Amino acid sequence: MSDRLSQSPGRPPAPLGANPTGLADQPVLGTHPRQRAWVEVSEAAISANVRALRRSIAPGCQLMAVVKADGYGHGAVPVARAAAAAGASCFGVATLGEGLELRQAGFHEPVLVLGNLTQPEELRNCLQAELMPTISTMREALLCQNLASGSGRPMAVHLKVDTGMTRLGADWQDGPGLAAAISELESIRLAGIYSHLAHADAPMGQDSDKDGDLSRLQLQRYESVLGEVQNQNLAAGCRHLANSAGTLRSPNLHFDLVRVGLALYGHRPAAHLGGAITLLPAMRVRARVSLLREVPAGVGVSYGHRFITQRASRLAVVGIGYADGVPRLLSGRLSVLHRGRLLPQVGAITMDQMVIDVTDDPDLELGATVTLLGGEDDSDARIGPESWSEACGTIPWEILCGFKHRLPRLRAEG
Repeated sequence: MSDRLSQSPGRPPAPLGANPTGLADQPVLGTHPRQRAWVEVSEAAISANVRALRRSIAPGCQLMAVVKADGYGHGAVPVARAAAAAGASCFGVATLGEGLELRQAGFHEPVLVLGNLTQPEELRNCLQAELMPTISTMREALLCQNLASGSGRPMAVHLKVDTGMTRLGADWQDGPGLAAAISELESIRLAGIYSHLAHADAPMGQDSDKDGDLSRLQLQRYESVLGEVQNQNLAAGCRHLANSAGTLRSPNLHFDLVRVGLALYGHRPAAHLGGAITLLPAMRVRARVSLLREVPAGVGVSYGHRFITQRASRLAVVGIGYADGVPRLLSGRLSVLHRGRLLPQVGAITMDQMVIDVTDDPDLELGATVTLLGGEDDSDARIGPESWSEACGTIPWEILCGFKHRLPRLRAEG
């Protein structure tokens, strides 16, 4: 079986061994997926994370695997496959296209589109593919009613209420009234009411009015909405509030379902969350050494000569750069792993390449594989996305989602 992960529908297949003309005398075109640089994804780690997270929530609470942004850069289809095999009951996506991708790949589990869909054609596609749209206003609810009324089956929707994120969702005070109005629509089934936490990763035990109290306030507002809905004898459907941070923070935030994103991929939203749960990072980014060279002291390296060698140096050129998703801001700030040894990157990271100082690793040879993110099979050393995000002044989510699709996604070996 190939170690290449199944590709997303609509994405052109890699030209491995391709011969589109069918003529015997035509050359076979293509590259080996590990020729230059690639991303390795461990489906086993995804499954293990789902199992670990499910053990941490109440038996009746479901786990939604959030696979938006192509599974946080890991590949939505293989992530969904691994998550479902381990007990994830449904999926969360951000866009209509992401939901259709799962349906085209053969997934039949419930799929919630977390982004707002406002156009009739978008909602018609949701109906046909049995995707659940998020409703923030009565306008979308009426559009769904009109589309579903002639279809012969009700359209399942989730109502989102804004309890403090100030993004999507109806104002929380309007939530009960909107839930009642939706319940009156014959062709609509209110399958859930949910909200989203703005700062559940705030430090535990050191809550300020802005941070920890915000989560408490959001919880109070959400419970107020649910209480009023219950008082009207309306069915709220599936109740969900917790993202990864909320899932790891407190069982009080779990309700009927938790929406797990970052933790699904083996990373904690904050170091103080979920310490008793073992999470396994699922991504490893690797690249090959394409050139070795010896240079004397006093030689400038890469654009702008930001780095000048201070000694006679052995330098390795590695075929990966900012066009692949390695931020140029990391120039001179990252290291790579080779056989358990950290080797510094030097000079400016360029579009397709970077330079590594391997003077202290005389065993490294041309064609050797170095690890930029993740760990090595034979070493306990590991480079996490937070080390990159801290150096760039961003967050691990952005790092994981940033790797471009010219990097093949491959199954992790072993």
